[in-house]
Amino acid sequence: MAINTSNSISLPLSGKVAFVTGGSRGIGAAIVRRLARDGSAVAFTYSASRTGAEALAADIEAAGGRALALQVDSSDAAALTAAIDQAATTFGRLDVLVNNAGVALMGELDTFTLEDFDRTLAVNVRAVFVGVQEAARHMGEGGRIVTIGSTNSERMPWAGGAVYAMSKAAIVGLTRGLARDLGPRGITINNVQPGPTATDMNPADGPMAASMHGLMALERHARPEEIAGMVAYLAGPEAGMVTGSSLLIDGGFAA
Repeated sequence: MAINTSNSISLPLSGKVAFVTGGSRGIGAAIVRRLARDGSAVAFTYSASRTGAEALAADIEAAGGRALALQVDSSDAAALTAAIDQAATTFGRLDVLVNNAGVALMGELDTFTLEDFDRTLAVNVRAVFVGVQEAARHMGEGGRIVTIGSTNSERMPWAGGAVYAMSKAAIVGLTRGLARDLGPRGITINNVQPGPTATDMNPADGPMAASMHGLMALERHARPEEIAGMVAYLAGPEAGMVTGSSLLIDGGFAA
C-alpha cells in the first residue's frame, strides 16, 4: 500500500512527530499509515510481529516519510517510557501520542483468572497512564493524546467480557480527569471507542460477525482506516477544542 508522505506544508501533520503503541497491525497499523500520510514522523511499538513492523516502517520510509519500529511490551513501564524517550530523541520532539496497544482476555466469572485480570489492567489501563505521563513531558502547546478504547465501555452484551469492559470504561474516566491536568498546558486528550472492526483478530466474516452485526444500526464491521480517520482528526489542527471526550465509532452498536 503506497503512503503519500510528501513534506508539503498543506499536510495537516507536517513537521509533527507521533508515537503509536501497538502499531504493527490492525487498527494500529492503519493509524500509523494515516499519520504518516498526513505528514508526521511516526514511531510505533510492536510486541511480537517484528516482520510486519519492519515492513510497515520500510514502506513509510520508501515513500519519503520517517518511521521507527520499537519492540516493547506495553505492560513494562520502564520499557514503554524508554521507547517514548527514544522516539523524542530520534525525531527531536513529540507532538502526538496514540495509545492503541490492548488485550482482550475473555472469560466468565467462575473461570477468569487473577493473572488475566492483572494483565488486562496492566496493558489496557496502567500502560495508558504511563504513556500519557511520559509523553506529556515531551509535549508543548498543541500536543495531542488519543487512546483507543472500545464501545464495550458503553455496552457489553455477552457474558465473559466484564473485565475487558471495565478496563475500557476506566479509560473514559481517565480521559476526563487528565483533560483537566493537561488543559492548562494546551494539550488535548481524547478516547476513540470503536465497535467491531475488521482485523485479523476480528474478521468481518468471522464466527461472531453475524451476532455483532445484529446489534448494530449499520450492519457491518468498520474498516481500520475509518478508525484511523477519527484519530487523524483528533491529532490534527482542527480538533483544538476537543478534549476529555469519548467518541463512539461503532456503527450504532451502543445506540
